Amino acid sequence: MNQPAAEAIVHVAAAVIVDGAGRVLLARRAPHRHQGGLWEFPGGKVEPHETARIALARELYEEVGIVVESARPLIRLRHAYAGKTVLLDVWRVAAFRGVPHGREGQPVEWVAVDALLTREFPAANPPIITAARLPPVYLITPEPEDGDVFWSRLETALAAGVRLVQFRAKQLDAPTQRRFARRAIELCHVAGARLLLNAPPAWVDELGADGVHLTSARLRDLSERPLRRELWVAASCHTPDELRHARAIGVDFAVAGPVLPTASHPDAPPLGWSGLRDLTEAAAMPVYALGGMSPAAAPTAFAHGAQGIAAISSLWEAAADSVTLAARLRQLESS
Repeated sequence: MNQPAAEAIVHVAAAVIVDGAGRVLLARRAPHRHQGGLWEFPGGKVEPHETARIALARELYEEVGIVVESARPLIRLRHAYAGKTVLLDVWRVAAFRGVPHGREGQPVEWVAVDALLTREFPAANPPIITAARLPPVYLITPEPEDGDVFWSRLETALAAGVRLVQFRAKQLDAPTQRRFARRAIELCHVAGARLLLNAPPAWVDELGADGVHLTSARLRDLSERPLRRELWVAASCHTPDELRHARAIGVDFAVAGPVLPTASHPDAPPLGWSGLRDLTEAAAMPVYALGGMSPAAAPTAFAHGAQGIAAISSLWEAAADSVTLAARLRQLESS
């Protein structure tokens, strides 16, 4: 009896190419190609003898005429189309030589990162769009026990370039949480940053936040996405099952940890870098590494599939020296 043919897996290297203004380069697929007429992130098939990084450099030169000077992993995901599965190996390219242009006659265009939501892409691309819109650092606030220090550190972190904040104040009573959250939201919005509440999702619209961060317990209790698509939904995930549930209800990104031993959770067994890799490979969404993280650990987190790092104490302490923190954040954004 003939055995059914194994499903074809096509390995593709693609690039989120970012210019100095933070715009992303898009190309339009030729009408005769699969998914023709849709916009895409430039790239192409990885040949059997190539690594993804080598294929990326070759494809970007052939397609849009640029020479890649530096690139780092952004996200890897699989998507099943009829008759084949595509493994998308996506890299972030922020340094290159040459002027991008469609060498194969395809239209190319620089697009503001949030305007990616207005374009039509192949079905596999929504997690890539999300990854392109997210920064490499996710600041989680400590409990605001000393109000003056708390507001000073938050303002310094925002001035240094932090653009994604989780407001977490579980030890405060609900009225005080709301009052502190309103002020934190205002500070973030003035700085051009987004703030997610680690609180009941119903508070988001009430207070004007940008989204919600679900604890693993809140995540388990939900059977559908708690907020409309224009708002952000994040979740703390520690296992593949939690990631699968998060993906099923439409969570935008996850935080996984602890990756390394941490004083805040001394009894929690660390995932380690290999454990983080296992989760990011299974996630099909951006994942931040949490636990023992600092800006210095970000390159290792990138190499293991993470969007970047999420941290409390290391970023909060670093905010005491705004110049150094700003330099570290600029280095990560330009990588």
